[in-house]
Amino acid sequence: MTLESRELNPPSLLAQGVSLDPINEGTMVINMGPQHPSTHGVLRLVLELEGETIVSCTPHMGYVHTGIEKEGEYQTYMKAVTITDRMDYLSAHINNLAYSLSVEKLLGVEVPPRGQYLRVILSEIQRIASHMVWLGTHALDIGAMTVFFFAFREREKLLDLTEMMSGVRMMPSWIVPGGLRGDAPEGWLERCKKVMDELPYRFDEYETLIDQNPIWRERTQGIGIISAEDCYALGVSGPTLRGCGVPHDIRRAAPYCGFDQFEFGIPIGDYGDVYDRYRVRMAEMRQSREIIKQALERIPDGPINVSDRKVVPPPRYELDSSMEAVIHHFKLWTEGFHPPVGEAYVPVESPKGEIGFYIVSDGSNYPWRMHERPPSFMNLQALAKMCEGRLIADVVAIIGSIDIVLGEIDR
Repeated sequence: MTLESRELNPPSLLAQGVSLDPINEGTMVINMGPQHPSTHGVLRLVLELEGETIVSCTPHMGYVHTGIEKEGEYQTYMKAVTITDRMDYLSAHINNLAYSLSVEKLLGVEVPPRGQYLRVILSEIQRIASHMVWLGTHALDIGAMTVFFFAFREREKLLDLTEMMSGVRMMPSWIVPGGLRGDAPEGWLERCKKVMDELPYRFDEYETLIDQNPIWRERTQGIGIISAEDCYALGVSGPTLRGCGVPHDIRRAAPYCGFDQFEFGIPIGDYGDVYDRYRVRMAEMRQSREIIKQALERIPDGPINVSDRKVVPPPRYELDSSMEAVIHHFKLWTEGFHPPVGEAYVPVESPKGEIGFYIVSDGSNYPWRMHERPPSFMNLQALAKMCEGRLIADVVAIIGSIDIVLGEIDR
């Protein structure tokens, strides 16, 4: 079409094929991200502003989409464990546990008591480590740099425990269907107890720095308020829901791994603001430590895996003397196991909220369907509600307070 023959059309409301609604002439639209440091991942927020007041906030995700769920359907049940680590990479043990419990429900097997206790210990260590990353980065976003260094100092000790157990610091894939890849090595339980004994003093140290800090309080109190009713409507769970005063915790509501045998409290807030979500997570770290201490004191002897060698590989020492063990090992890692036809979903309490894997079996050695119920994705929906009527500066505090991980949202 030549310039002379081209028809003059009215200005289009299309941008890259997306229809844009006309906005109020008195407002301005800006992008926060997708590479803004406080978005805690590759997240883009489209903010409509009237002056510096937020009229609307629209999250745009998908920048790190990996297709992990679909990839899981092309792996055997045992091999799919490794990709669950990569969703919420700060909560790998708990991701492994949620997936393994659903597969075990399909198989109709139950892990022996020692294996259950080790799962509890590893999960609660992971919860504290995840909350420490949240605390350090959240404080850094708001301007408290010292807390970041202190929190990561203790997190290193927790990652040392994971490394001593599994050989790696992150993505351990140590909790698997049927139990764990291995028992606690010699000296691990004693070292774990020593680390737990140090933590209360460190928690006090964090709170001394920021609890009564007037700048911290001004940036968090009365900011990002959300009601329990809105949380219910949006599917929000975890510390964000408990910050609204709702004492809902999967470990109490639907106990798994024997959590009903442990004494621990469920911290709640009063106002549902950023400060309450901070206080809830700080209290949760103390409660996790108490659970670990109880588990260390009462952990029984015995096997850590189910006895069915068609589900769990035989111990290494059996491979030197048993041809049957060699065959089971070979079959398990090349073909995997075949759960009966059915479906299963077992929710667990992750550091961010309710996580679970919906697994559908068609009787083959691959999941027919593998879908995660991701707490970060659900909690991100609440961001728009929390930001309305606040200032741009408040978005930084609010998004840190819901503690999202984009690897889980863009799975």
